[in-house]
Amino acid sequence: MNMSKRDFYEILGVSKNASDEELKKAYRKMAIKFHPDKNPGNKDAEEHFKEAAEAYEILSDKDKRARYDRFGHAGLGGASSGGGAGFGGGMNMDDIFSQFGDIFGGHFSGFGGGSQGGGRRVNKGSNLRVKVKMTLEEIATGVEKKIKVNKYIGCDKCNGSGAHSGSSFTRCTTCHGSGHVTRVQNTILGQMQTSGTCPSCGGEGQIITEKCKACHGDGIVRGEDVITLNIPAGVSEGMQLSVSGKGNAGPRGGIPGDLILQVEEAEHDHLQRDGSNLIFNLFLNFADASLGSSVEIPTLEGKAKVKIDAGTQAGKLLRLKGKGLPSLEHYGKGDLIVNINIWTPQHLSSEEKKLMEKLRDSKNFEPAPGKKDRGFFDRMKEYFE
Repeated sequence: MNMSKRDFYEILGVSKNASDEELKKAYRKMAIKFHPDKNPGNKDAEEHFKEAAEAYEILSDKDKRARYDRFGHAGLGGASSGGGAGFGGGMNMDDIFSQFGDIFGGHFSGFGGGSQGGGRRVNKGSNLRVKVKMTLEEIATGVEKKIKVNKYIGCDKCNGSGAHSGSSFTRCTTCHGSGHVTRVQNTILGQMQTSGTCPSCGGEGQIITEKCKACHGDGIVRGEDVITLNIPAGVSEGMQLSVSGKGNAGPRGGIPGDLILQVEEAEHDHLQRDGSNLIFNLFLNFADASLGSSVEIPTLEGKAKVKIDAGTQAGKLLRLKGKGLPSLEHYGKGDLIVNINIWTPQHLSSEEKKLMEKLRDSKNFEPAPGKKDRGFFDRMKEYFE
């Protein structure tokens, strides 16, 4: 089923100011309705089930929900996009059961007819954090980057199982393979029944009788992985993006954690960033400012020619519309603002000094600022208005 990406609040049928409890109730209702156990072989129901889990995974996390509310799907860096090799590998049944299995409250034994062994614990790997430095040119267009990371990967000697061989397992005798145990306690209110993780097998339902010698039973070892990242245009310094399933491998065949990517901006040789706008400080010599000229301005796409009018004053601002950066929040691009400075020569030859002395007392060289020659802050205010 090819479903277009819908609003997460719309998927769960809640308002944007829904409380955590309202989100949980709405997700449980959707999950039970489209659960694979109730809809065997129904691919549409399975996609709706995954879609609801994906929406709840984002909205139930305070930080992810804040980024989604501010930037929409783009703010998650593709973390909410199903499939693909870039951000967001989509959620599979193991992900959903591991993260939200408690929400069903025992309504189902597991996914796909109890394939999780009646509620066994599924180990999840820890998240991995990395920093990626990006140039302004890369930020302007978005970029695909391949990075090599050191992390925990599945042990190739035991295929991540942690056991020496496929027969090196025994069913846990404490929980009889269910992964949880039930206790009955006598209280003043009568008998109370509680259920918890099995202390003998840690909720896995089975115990390794002979551990793998390479990973010592953990199912994971230190290694390297090359990860392809599709980073969207318009990201900024300090922004964090999540890559689902690209973190550390989960112990003993568990699901992997996420890769948390933090963006760093590389300093540009000529341009400075101000939100989605770029600023270039242009230094003109006195002659060009007086007589007028044509100069080349560096942009992220190459060079742009700009006409300098005769009599241009220091501090004048020129705007190159649409030559800035795209924004994750809005459509369109920012501008390139050229801030004009007049360069005063610091070393003059004797001939140059004589020329300047002749011009010093000229009437046209006397400062005569008018209303249009406003200060820097007034000019900036006028520009942004």
